[in-house]
Amino acid sequence: MNYRGEIDGLRALAVLPVIFFHAGFSAFSGGFAGVDIFFVISGYLITTIIMNDLQSGTFSLFNFYERRARRILPALFFVMLTCIPISWIWLLPSDMEDFSKSLIGVSLFASNILFWHQSGYFDTAAELKPLLHTWSLSVEEQFYALFPLFLLLTWRLGRRSVPGLIAFLVLASLALTHWASAALPTAAFYLLPTRSWELLFGSLGAFYLSQTNRREFSAWLCELCGWLGLAFILDSIFTDEGSSSLLGVQALTPALGTLLIIIFANGKTLLGRILSHRLLVVIGLISYSAYLWHQPLFAFARHAKITTQGSFLFYTLPLVAFAMGYLSWRCVETPFRNQDAINRKPFFLLVTSCIVLFLIFGILGIATNGFDFRMTRVLNGDLGHIEFHRYIAQNYLDCEPEAIAKQALRFDGYLRCKQTKKGIPDDVLLGDSHAEHLFLGLAENRPNRNVAFYILDSSPFVTNPDFQIIFDEILGNRKNQNIILTMQFLTRMNGDQFRLYDGLSGTIGALRAAGKTVTLAGDVPRFPHDPGYCAYSLPYNAARSCTVSDEEAERQRQTYRGVLQRIAEEHNAPYVEIDITLCEPDTCTMKKDGSILYRDDNHLNILGSKLVGKYLATQLSP
Repeated sequence: MNYRGEIDGLRALAVLPVIFFHAGFSAFSGGFAGVDIFFVISGYLITTIIMNDLQSGTFSLFNFYERRARRILPALFFVMLTCIPISWIWLLPSDMEDFSKSLIGVSLFASNILFWHQSGYFDTAAELKPLLHTWSLSVEEQFYALFPLFLLLTWRLGRRSVPGLIAFLVLASLALTHWASAALPTAAFYLLPTRSWELLFGSLGAFYLSQTNRREFSAWLCELCGWLGLAFILDSIFTDEGSSSLLGVQALTPALGTLLIIIFANGKTLLGRILSHRLLVVIGLISYSAYLWHQPLFAFARHAKITTQGSFLFYTLPLVAFAMGYLSWRCVETPFRNQDAINRKPFFLLVTSCIVLFLIFGILGIATNGFDFRMTRVLNGDLGHIEFHRYIAQNYLDCEPEAIAKQALRFDGYLRCKQTKKGIPDDVLLGDSHAEHLFLGLAENRPNRNVAFYILDSSPFVTNPDFQIIFDEILGNRKNQNIILTMQFLTRMNGDQFRLYDGLSGTIGALRAAGKTVTLAGDVPRFPHDPGYCAYSLPYNAARSCTVSDEEAERQRQTYRGVLQRIAEEHNAPYVEIDITLCEPDTCTMKKDGSILYRDDNHLNILGSKLVGKYLATQLSP
C-alpha cells in the first residue's frame, strides 16, 4: 500500500475539531464530526490493506489481527494504566465505580455497548468520564473483527461482486441509523450496526481506487471535487449549531466530504499538497494518541477542579493532549508496531497481562462500590439517583389512567409518573425532573391528598407536543386539581424569558379554563460541584462545594423570578420560592445537620425532598 500524506493530513482535520469541541471552543460546535471522518478513513485503509493481501494471496487473519492489535492496544493500554492511579486519587466512589466498569468495557472491546446502556438522564455527565471516547475504538474493533471475515467469504464470489454487496450494506445501515436517530438516538450514536455504513463508505472508496481500469478524471475536476469535500467537512464542523453528534442523513455530509477527499485529493492537486504539509502530517501521525489523551485530561481537570471550562488554563489542555500524543506516538506506538523490536510472543503476553489486570481492577472496583474505603464519609445522606427512584417506586403507585400508565417509569426524555393513591390526583406536580424531586416531600407532608407527578425532559407547556398525553389527561378530567408548575429554569429556558412567559401564560390559561388551581414554584439553587465532594474527605479542600454565595443564588433567581412574579400577578396564581428552605442571609447550602440534601448539583435527594416538600406543602391550598 502506497503511503498517502494527504490521508494523514485528513486525520489532522479529524482530530483537531474533536479536541477543540471538548475543550469548549464554541466555533467548533460540530466538532464531533471528526469521529465520522475517522470512521471513513479507517474503512478505506483497512479495506485497502486486506484487499491487497487477498489479491497477492498473502492474507492471514492472524497477521491482520496482530497488526490491528499493535496499532491500537499499546497506546490505549498505556493511557488506561495512567488513568488508574489518577482515578484512585481524584474520583469519588460513584465515579470510580463507573470508571471500573469502563475498564472492563474497553478490555472486552465493548465500551460502546457499556456507554449505550449507561446513557440516561441521570447518568454521570459525559464530560466527567475519562474513557468515554473509547466507544469509537470499540466500534472500529468490532468492525475489524467482522469485516475481514466478510471479505474472505464474499471474495470467492468474485471481486467485482463485492462492492455491490458493500453498497447494499451501506444503504441498509444508513436506513437503520436514520430510523434509529429518531426512535433510539443513543443506540444510533454508539452501536456498530448504525455506524458501520461510515466505515463501509471508506471501503467503497478503496474498491474504487483499486481499479486498474478506472476512469481518470481531469485535473480541474479532481481539484473541484476535493475542495467540495473539504467544504462539506468544514460545514459539518462549524455550522452544526452545537450538536455533539451527527446521526442519520446528517452524518452524510462529513462522510461524503471525507470520501471525496480520499478519492480526488491526490498529490497532484493543490488540496492534496496542502493536506500533505509537514505540520498537518505530523498532527495526523500523532492523532490517534492525541485522541486517546484528550478526554482523560479534560475529565480529570473537571473532577479535580483544577480549572473550569472556558478558562485560559482549560484552553491550554489541547496543547497538553498533543504533547502527550507525540510522546505516546514516539515512545509507545512506534516501538510496538515494529515486529523486529518487539516480537509476537512478548507482545501478546503483555497485552494479555494488561487485559487481565484491567478486568480484575474493574471487578474489584464494582464489588467495593468504587473502592469507597479510599475516602472517609463525613456527611450522611444518599448521593445516588438509584436510591431516590427506588424509594419512590417502592412506596407509591404508577400513574393512572391506562394511557399514562403505559408510558410510566420511562425517563430518557419520556413520561415518568407516580402517585400516592389510586384515582384522579388532587395535587399534580407538572414539569421536568425538578417537579419529580419535590414529589416525595410533598406527598409525605400531604397524607390526606392524592399527590402525583407528570414529568418529561422538556418544558411543561400546553403547546409542547411532547406533553400532549399529559394535558389530555389533566384537561380531560373534571376534578378541581391543584397543579404545581415548575422546572429547571436555569437550563431549560437558557435565559429566554419571552418563551418562558408565553409558555407558562398559555398553560395557566388553559388549566384555569378547565377549572384547575395553579401554583408556580420556583427552583432550588444549583451548585458548582457534585455533593460527593462535600460528603467525602478528599485530597484537596472542597468545602466550597457545599455552598453558593447569596449573590450567586440571587443571580440564578433573576433568571426566572421576574417572569414568574409577573405571570402570578396577571393570572392571580400563587408563586412560591422554594429555595428559602436552603438559603440563609449570606449563603445557600446543600447540607443541613450533618446530612447532604442533594444527589447531584441540582437535584434533591430523599432528605432534601422531604425538607423542601414540607415547606411547599404549607404554601398550597388545603
